[in-house]
Amino acid sequence: MTRNSMLWVLTGLFLGGVACTGCASKNTYRYETIHQDYAGYACHLSKTSADQAAAASACRIDRRLTLAEVLDIAQTNNPDLLMAAARIERARATLAKSAAPFYPQVTLTTEYTQGDAPSAYLFKAIDQRKLPQATVDFNHPGWFENYESGASLGINLFNGGRDTLNREIAKTGVTLSELDRNGIKNQVMATAIGTYYNILAAAKYTRVAQEALNTTQSQLDIMDVRYRSGAALKTDLLSLQVRMAESEELLLQSRNRHRLAQAALAELLGVEPDMPFAIAEDPAYAVQIPQDPASAEGYALLHRPELASAREKLRQSRMALDAARAGYLPRLDFMTRYYVDDPAMKYSTERDNWTAGLYLSWKIFDGFATHNERKEALAQLQEAMAGDRKALLAVKFDVKRSYFNLDEAEKRLKVATSNVKTADETFRLVKRQYEGGAANITRYLEAELAYNQARIRETTAYFDREKARAQIARAIGHWTGPAGTRRAETN
Repeated sequence: MTRNSMLWVLTGLFLGGVACTGCASKNTYRYETIHQDYAGYACHLSKTSADQAAAASACRIDRRLTLAEVLDIAQTNNPDLLMAAARIERARATLAKSAAPFYPQVTLTTEYTQGDAPSAYLFKAIDQRKLPQATVDFNHPGWFENYESGASLGINLFNGGRDTLNREIAKTGVTLSELDRNGIKNQVMATAIGTYYNILAAAKYTRVAQEALNTTQSQLDIMDVRYRSGAALKTDLLSLQVRMAESEELLLQSRNRHRLAQAALAELLGVEPDMPFAIAEDPAYAVQIPQDPASAEGYALLHRPELASAREKLRQSRMALDAARAGYLPRLDFMTRYYVDDPAMKYSTERDNWTAGLYLSWKIFDGFATHNERKEALAQLQEAMAGDRKALLAVKFDVKRSYFNLDEAEKRLKVATSNVKTADETFRLVKRQYEGGAANITRYLEAELAYNQARIRETTAYFDREKARAQIARAIGHWTGPAGTRRAETN
């Protein structure tokens, strides 16, 4: 093959490769293509829950969910948890990659060269073992070409322990990713319980508002008849009409609150906000929490992933400090190479070549890079120490605050329950008085409003108590273990 034809072949191959790469990347890296090819990574619902007839990207729930099912789906399909799981896999891949320096690196090569450089001509001809016996004008050796194929092997024998420390740091990276997922799971479970109870509360608000509207409507119909017959004042009719408008507004607000809570739970479960799922009240479900804050604090210190994460970051910072010191130490490598050369690629074992050797390098001065790297690692260690202390204080405060909120919610529920009984009795008495003409419409409306507000406050206090219990479970790290969720008797 002539020089010109070889150049044309190489140029054609290069341009063809560039063109093919451009055509492939144009479609491969489109958002729609990626979303379709990897849709399974975004939705982890079971086949019984997913709509198989829909597109691969559809993520559906078409059934009534109990709280236990809500928590199971949240663990399986919550986007934050899916992202955390992917980070764990990425950290594991980084750990596996950190073992590479402990293995020999083997490389196979083939090259083609041509030219008229005197030095290249000399060395290639010698490696071909075809150096002409006759006198060669090395100033003007002429054109040459060469094919070279071979294999090389190299392994680092010592680099100050940096590879070992990097592997240990990668191990802590996996641990940190797992702890991060546990922390997210702990938060997601508590949020799912809170959102579940928000839906139940909104549904009860809606029922109370609907009952109030029906009551007001019936009284308005009666008052309208009495007014037309001249037995009631117009101010009484107007008062009921105002209350009717207020009841309609309260019903609209309650329905909207219910829709928003439903959409919030859908987002938490990783599905579209307009998915046609519903929830079923599950009063038997409860999480087991310690009775007193002192026991809870001790449990939290052992199970909160944030504390374990702060400790791992401190260990990681200490290892990074030692890894930075390795920059002051020498590096020792072993390298060996076997190769053959020939101008026409007619290789022969009688003209092969090999080299082997140890290479010691010691960077005496690096522009203070290692010195500043150590300073950076030391500052990171100081930050990790402060972060560890901050995490400890934050967990202790979180536990105390959660118990304070539970205590407040329980007391509010007790008061609200008592108020409902009183308001119910008062409303029934005033209603009889109103129907008998002993009480005016204003007194009746006040009693009815007080009764409905008392019911709403009781509902709010009840679900606030349940949500406060879930927040205590989160504060102590209840969902960080392998069980995740469990049923227990309410304490």
